Amino acid sequence: MAEPVPTSTEPGVQPTPTTTSPTAPTPSEAPVATTNTTAAGADVAQQATPAPPEPAQTASTTATTTTQQQQQQQAPAVPTNAPTTAASNTTGPVWPELAASHPLKDLQSKLPKLLKEADYAEVYGVTLSAEEPTPFSTNLILQKFLRANSNDVDKASSQLFSTLKWRKEFQPLKAKDEVFDEERFGGLGYITVLDGVPSADGKGHSKEVVTWNIYGAVKDHKATFGDLNGFLRWRVALMERSIAQLNLSSATTSIPDHGAGADPYTIMQIHDYLSVKFLRMDPNIKAASKKTIEIFQAHYPETLSRKFFVNVPVVMGWVFGAVKLVLAKETVRKFTVLSYGEYLVNELGSNVPKAYGGKGPELKELGETVKLEPTKQAATAPEPPSSTTAAASGKETAAGDEATAATTTTDAAAAAPGAPSVPAPTGTSSS
Repeated sequence: MAEPVPTSTEPGVQPTPTTTSPTAPTPSEAPVATTNTTAAGADVAQQATPAPPEPAQTASTTATTTTQQQQQQQAPAVPTNAPTTAASNTTGPVWPELAASHPLKDLQSKLPKLLKEADYAEVYGVTLSAEEPTPFSTNLILQKFLRANSNDVDKASSQLFSTLKWRKEFQPLKAKDEVFDEERFGGLGYITVLDGVPSADGKGHSKEVVTWNIYGAVKDHKATFGDLNGFLRWRVALMERSIAQLNLSSATTSIPDHGAGADPYTIMQIHDYLSVKFLRMDPNIKAASKKTIEIFQAHYPETLSRKFFVNVPVVMGWVFGAVKLVLAKETVRKFTVLSYGEYLVNELGSNVPKAYGGKGPELKELGETVKLEPTKQAATAPEPPSSTTAAASGKETAAGDEATAATTTTDAAAAAPGAPSVPAPTGTSSS
């Protein structure tokens, strides 16, 4: 709990008496009524005209005031690096007080070196700062990496460094504002902010950022997935636009420690397979899925709350059921398979589009997407750097990634010769 903000009077220093003029008498010198304690006597005392102070009294008052002012000037100031965040930072949101041995404290101490060696400081639109006290938004990012690695500071530090290096080279924020070919990517992805989403405990509703991946909208697999670099920049752009909806730079609620509660800054993800033909996967799709998984699992920890696979044919449900058997329980809790899209209203509330059982408008009206142009003259982005697979725990940070990877390598997931393959989602747990 944050300590109360100290008053203007320092501990141990007597406040300067309030006076009506430089020569006014102190309270102890004010004229006092006679021993008459009756109401009338009190009235007389109130009406009495104070006698002018003697010169000696005025000098005494001035000396007392000067001494008290000197004591106030000499009183120790509250240090700016005090461990109590409430006393050290009163201009913005305050992070809960941390024990000296807290993992977040440890990771904070490593941050200056990480930023210097990476020569880059931006993550999810937040510029990390090593100043003391650590800014609130910086703590949000550090806490995400700690939670992703079960409070293992060394692993969190390694993943953060890898992410900083990747972001410096790939430039995700630039991808977010790039213009993409509508023929290749139009209708494939949307971002919505839904009100009235039922809470996990069923006791209330919340507002959630939801990313939609519409695989049935792919017109030409080779055109969409054949240019791997172009596809990755589109997918990262959609992801960055989703994260931007979380407003991390202006957030005011802290993220609980690992195992102590849900991260309030996460997104939901929908994979819609309507009209998708469940045949053996195109090599271009497989390559794009694999690379996307690598990037998102390594560099977007703690960004997914739940993932829904919708419009999955009933006959294919057993494949996802088999996948669940090899996943961690915390991962399984984060994704749901629905054979019919209209069932999604039961999970996300009535504001979802009508196609998903709700009362909301179509996705193209309800959601936003990346910048598109109706030609194939979108600028060619530079070849992306190889993604360094960070040592993320994957248990909670990559919820759904394991499912995606399993469905990508469908020969193993199907566990039966000749079984049809489930097209791998082109996004991962963090998308």
